[in-house]
Amino acid sequence: MHRALSTKWLNTALNIVEHPRRVELPLFLCPSINPASHRQRISAAASSTRVQASQWRIQHRCLHLQADASASTEVSSPPLNDGVPKSISTQRLPNQCRGCGALSQTTFPNQPGYFDLSRKAVRNFLQPEAADRSRREDKVFEDALKHLDHKELEGKGVDVEALMLSIVPPATNQRPPPKVPLCDRCHSLLHNHTGESIYHPSIDSIRDTILESPYKYNHVYHLLDAADFPMSLLPRLAEFLDMAPLRSKNRRSRAGRFYSNRKIEISFVITRCDLLAPTKSQVDRLFPYLREVLRDALGRTGRDVRLGNLIAVSAKRSWWTKELKEDIWKRAGAGWMVGKANVGKSQLFEAVFPKGRMDWTPSKHQITVDMHAKTPNEETVSAEKAEIQPEPVQEGIETQAVQELDEEELDELALLPPAPKETNYPEMPLVSDLPGTTASPIRIPFGNGRGELIDLPGLERTSLEHHVKEEHRLSLIMRSRIVPEQMTLTPGRSLLIGGFIRITPREPAPIMLTYAFTPIEAHFTRTEKAIGIQNQTGEVNVENIAVPGTGEKTKLAGSFELRWDVTRQRTGPLTRKDAVGLKVERLPYRVLSADILIEGVGWVEITTQVRTKDLFKPKPASEAPALEEPREPQEPQEPRQLSALERLEALAEGPKKKPPPPPVLEEKERDEPNWPVVDVYSPEGKYISCRAPMNGWMLNKPRVTAASRKSRPRRSMKGMKKLEKTRRREREASGATTSTSF
Repeated sequence: MHRALSTKWLNTALNIVEHPRRVELPLFLCPSINPASHRQRISAAASSTRVQASQWRIQHRCLHLQADASASTEVSSPPLNDGVPKSISTQRLPNQCRGCGALSQTTFPNQPGYFDLSRKAVRNFLQPEAADRSRREDKVFEDALKHLDHKELEGKGVDVEALMLSIVPPATNQRPPPKVPLCDRCHSLLHNHTGESIYHPSIDSIRDTILESPYKYNHVYHLLDAADFPMSLLPRLAEFLDMAPLRSKNRRSRAGRFYSNRKIEISFVITRCDLLAPTKSQVDRLFPYLREVLRDALGRTGRDVRLGNLIAVSAKRSWWTKELKEDIWKRAGAGWMVGKANVGKSQLFEAVFPKGRMDWTPSKHQITVDMHAKTPNEETVSAEKAEIQPEPVQEGIETQAVQELDEEELDELALLPPAPKETNYPEMPLVSDLPGTTASPIRIPFGNGRGELIDLPGLERTSLEHHVKEEHRLSLIMRSRIVPEQMTLTPGRSLLIGGFIRITPREPAPIMLTYAFTPIEAHFTRTEKAIGIQNQTGEVNVENIAVPGTGEKTKLAGSFELRWDVTRQRTGPLTRKDAVGLKVERLPYRVLSADILIEGVGWVEITTQVRTKDLFKPKPASEAPALEEPREPQEPQEPRQLSALERLEALAEGPKKKPPPPPVLEEKERDEPNWPVVDVYSPEGKYISCRAPMNGWMLNKPRVTAASRKSRPRRSMKGMKKLEKTRRREREASGATTSTSF
C-alpha cells in the first residue's frame, strides 16, 4: 500500500502521465495533431496565468502525413500561412471538418483538414463582424439623414419619405450566423469534383478504433455494395473485431455475448439496391437470392448461420431506410458504419441518422442501463481529478476557448476523435464519388445522449482505377440503374469491357447472350481483334480506357463455368404452371447462366442454351480425370516358408493390414456435366469473380408497352422499287409496240 501511495505521489510531483503502449498509428487519421500546430492554436488564446503543459511528451508522427525516409528525425515547425493578417484567430475553427472528419489544421495545404484563412467563407466564419459591413454602412447613412434638414431637401426635390422607407429596420436586417465551412479538400470535391483519395486504413486500424468505443453496447453495420455484391464483403470481420459469432440455426444459440464488459454485434446492409431492379417489390423478391449468395461468400462459416441480420436498402430511393433508422434508435449505444471505400457509407449515414430527437427523455418505468463501459482505473482517475484543482484564470474569449480544448481532452495517440456537441439537425458527412472521401471517423451523437452514429473511413476496395486513365476513372462508378443491350457471342467472338477486360468463350462454345451491367462501354468483336485491342497493339478504332502498358500486364483472371440452370426462368409459358406446365426434365435443352463480377464496376450476365444430350454426354478420355493405371498382371509366385521366429513376430504385430483401396470417383464428380466455360482476362489477373445469376435482364430489359405492340414494323421499300421499275418497263414496252403498229 505504501508503495502504491509513493508511486502516485511521484507521478503527481514529477507530472508523469502513464501512456499506453506505443502502437503503429494508421495513416488514415489525417488531421494535423502536430506538436507545432497544436502549440500555435493554444498560444493564441492561452494567458500567462495558465498552467504550463507537461514537458514529458512522447515523440510521434503526424497522423495525416506519409512517412518519409529521407526526412530528418527532428521535428521542424512548418511555415505559417503567408499573406494572412495576424489579427485573424484560428481558435473558432471547428475541431473537425464536418465533411471528411479530418482534424482542422492551417499548416499543410495538400492534406485533408486544411483551412485556407484567405478563403472568403473561412474569413466570414472567423470574423462574423467583418461580414456585416453593409449594416454599418446603412447606419452611417441613417445618421447623416437625421442631421439634415428635411424641408431643405424637399425644396431641392428630394423625396425624404421614400428615403426613410428604404431604410430596413435593424430587427429585420440581422443575418443568420455564418455556416461552418468545409476544408479546402472537401470544398474542391463538392464544387469542382476534384481531389485525391486518402490512405485507406487496414482492418487492424478499424478494430483498434472500435475497441476505443466509450459505449458498452456497440453495433457494427457492415455495408456491401449492390453493384458487385458480394465482392465488397469482409468474410472474417466478426473474428477480427472480437465480436459475438453469427447466430447459428440452432434454436438454443445465444443472441449475443459480452467480451471485456462490451457487447459488439453485426448486421449486413446491402446499399444502393436501386441498381438491381426498378421497383422496391422486385428487390424484395430478390432477398432470398441475396441471402444465399452471401451465405456462399461467407464460406464454411455461412453454412449454418441464420443471416436474419441482412438488410437491403437504397438511400437514393428511400427503400427500407426508415426501418433501419428505427433499428439504430432502438439499439442506442454506438453504431459503426464499416465497409470498403465507395460502397455508400456517407450517403446512407445521412439517410438513417435519427435527427430531431434531442427532446427524448426515458419514461419513469423504463429500466435504464449504463451505456458506457467501465475501465479498471476509472475510480482512480476520477479521484485524482477531484484532488487536483486548477488555479483560476482570467475570464475572456481566449481563456474560454482554451478551457474548451482542455475539457475535450484531445489525445494525440487516440484513434477515435472527440465527440462534437449534440444538435437536433447536425451537419452530415460529405457525399462524393471519389473513393476515400472520409478521412477520419465522424462521430455524431443523437437522442440527448442515447447514442451516436460513427462513419468510419473505407478500407481499400480495389486498385483497378490505377490501370485506367485519369479522365475515365469516375466512369467506373455505377451511379444509376443500367438497362443493358443484348449482345450475341457466336463462336470465335469475344466481349470487351472498356477495351481492357476480355471475356472469351472456350471452344467448343455454343452461342451465348451477354448483358453488360457496367457503366463503361461494352464491345464484341472477333477474338483476334479483341486480343489486339486489349494488348494495345491493334489498329482497330475501339477505345481502350486503360493506361499505356496495361496490355503487358494482362493475365487470365479465371475460367468460370456456366453451371447454374435458369431454364424455368427463361422458358416462359412452357414451364409455367398456369400455362403448359412442362417439367424441365422433359425439355430437350437447358438454359445455363452465370454472373461475371468486376470489382467496383458491375457485372456481366452470360446466358447460353445447350442440348440436354450434349450437356450430359460422357466426357472423352482426354478430359476425364486421370485414374490409376492398371498394373500389369504378374505371374503368381510360390509363398515363401516363414521361420518360427518370423511367425511369432507376425502374431505379435496383430492381424495383417489390408492395402488401401484404389481411389474411387464420387458420384458427383463422375456425373459432372459438360458445363460451358468462359475465360476472363484482366489486368494482373485480378478484380474478377463469379456468382449465381440474378437474372438481371429479366428485371431490367426494355419495357414493352401497348403502343409498341400495336405498331407494325416499317415496310421494306426494296420490293416496291423493283415492282415500280418493272411496271415502268412494261409501260415503255407497250408504248413502243403501239407506235410501231401505226
